[in-house]
Amino acid sequence: MRKIRAVLALAWALAVLLPAAAQQAEFKGTFREEMVAMRDGVKLATNILLPEGQGPWPVVLQRTPYGKDGRGKDKVPGSGRSQGIPYAARGYALVIQDTRGTGRSEGQSIPFRMDQYDGYDAVEWAARQPWCNGRVAMVGASALGITTTLAATLAPPHLVCGFAAVTPADIRRDTLYSGGVYRKELNDGWLKSQGKAEQIAEIVSRSISDPFWNWRDIVSQHPKIQIPIYHVGGWYDIFAQGSIDNFVGLQVNGGGRAAGNQKLLMGPFAHGPMMGNIRYPESSHFDGMEIQFRWLDYWMKGTQNGIMDEPAVRYYVMGDPLDPGAPGNEWRTCDSWPPPSKVTAYYLHPKKKLSEDFPAEGESCEEYRYDPKNPVPTVGGQTLMVQGRGPMDQRAIPERSDYLRFETSALARPVEVTGRVYVDLWVETDAPDTDFMAKLVDVYPDGNEALVTDAPARLRYREGLDKELPMKAGEIVRVRLDLWSTSLVFNKGHRIAVHVTSSNDPRFDPNPNTGKRLRQDAETRVAVNRVHHDALHPSRILLPVVRVPRVPSVNGVTSEK
Repeated sequence: MRKIRAVLALAWALAVLLPAAAQQAEFKGTFREEMVAMRDGVKLATNILLPEGQGPWPVVLQRTPYGKDGRGKDKVPGSGRSQGIPYAARGYALVIQDTRGTGRSEGQSIPFRMDQYDGYDAVEWAARQPWCNGRVAMVGASALGITTTLAATLAPPHLVCGFAAVTPADIRRDTLYSGGVYRKELNDGWLKSQGKAEQIAEIVSRSISDPFWNWRDIVSQHPKIQIPIYHVGGWYDIFAQGSIDNFVGLQVNGGGRAAGNQKLLMGPFAHGPMMGNIRYPESSHFDGMEIQFRWLDYWMKGTQNGIMDEPAVRYYVMGDPLDPGAPGNEWRTCDSWPPPSKVTAYYLHPKKKLSEDFPAEGESCEEYRYDPKNPVPTVGGQTLMVQGRGPMDQRAIPERSDYLRFETSALARPVEVTGRVYVDLWVETDAPDTDFMAKLVDVYPDGNEALVTDAPARLRYREGLDKELPMKAGEIVRVRLDLWSTSLVFNKGHRIAVHVTSSNDPRFDPNPNTGKRLRQDAETRVAVNRVHHDALHPSRILLPVVRVPRVPSVNGVTSEK
């Protein structure tokens, strides 16, 4: 079942970027397979799909761990020969390569360990072929986007541009951990789906600060990347912040032609089909393949199609899809990220209230017992393997003493939140270590608690992942939770809510509360956790509230000045 879910998620990602006609038609150009030698002699299985007629052609390269041929259980729409159809029609040769140790390729498969070097070698090999005009682009979504950005960090001389969808910026921070908490359903689930369950033990045995993870940090290598890249992300995607961080980092700090030549699109989607009763209008859809071809044509062929005259960022502002007159539910553009906003604090108060009023004097807190053997279940969010993702109704989580809900009164006017969201909690525990989780929730008038975004924090990493600080009894500390970025209008009559707890399983690995490292043993203990919310300990959520004049919509897109 997990393998099926992983394949379905990949199929959806490819479907966004590949027209249905191409998924069903037959490739009529020249097709052949070659075993291409890497620098260490390991040979990787590579499909070559050439257009009809005489070359040479510009080449589009994809490197995939999911099987270049789309065979057997790994078959997904767009794999194999059919994926060459739209590229051939636009005058591109397509090269699809099985990554090391996957599909028909030789070597050992350690996810993304050799993709910098293998990607470089594949680009330069393609550029030397008589059917290539010396210009190579790399494109892909998810794992294929990771292989694209990793290869770009070594700056292959013939790599002209890239197109990377739903891709992390730091595999340790965006993929393995969040706030110091292991992303269990994503990592364990994905490795099991790929037949690599034995690698889970190696991952969890390494400390979060192990230098082994450094090479997977794409952010620190942004100055090495020399090419323009078009980044596509989704607000509920597992790598949502990574897409933004790659865009921002490369736009400012990229090397060569990278700086100033990045593009970003953020839409209302997850890493696979979203679930629940929130369905955004048809206008939220976009033609990912057409965008990709405009990008390729500009950089690979010099076609003056105006794509670089457009604002650098296009993003979808989510709204109440049940109210046709509600603000939001539209595409916006801006020249940089984030758009202007005013950071507005909403404070936690007694009786589960949330407001802009600063807390009163006098001690005030909420206390609950967190038992790792009885964790809060995952319901929606930025997930991959679990049943349900996106803005799921949090009422599916039953009333329980270790799950706190803080809400504003019904909003008298709409409130738009666009940008990065943080939660500052003043907390206390009787355990040497524990976790806190926070969710931003849009509460509809009918009671639907639609999840917007959420995040965890492990207390021993409260001052950074490179420093472990155990908690002391009676110690009250502030911990910041990074809920990543979003863009949503809370409609009039809705309520803004913050939910606080200490677990979210299986999305995040439950903290055993013992202070020991991840899965070091099976011992657990119950933690008595407190969330303080008084004048000395003002727990709050920081929302980037947008109030800007807008230019009237043109072709369904609103520009911000």
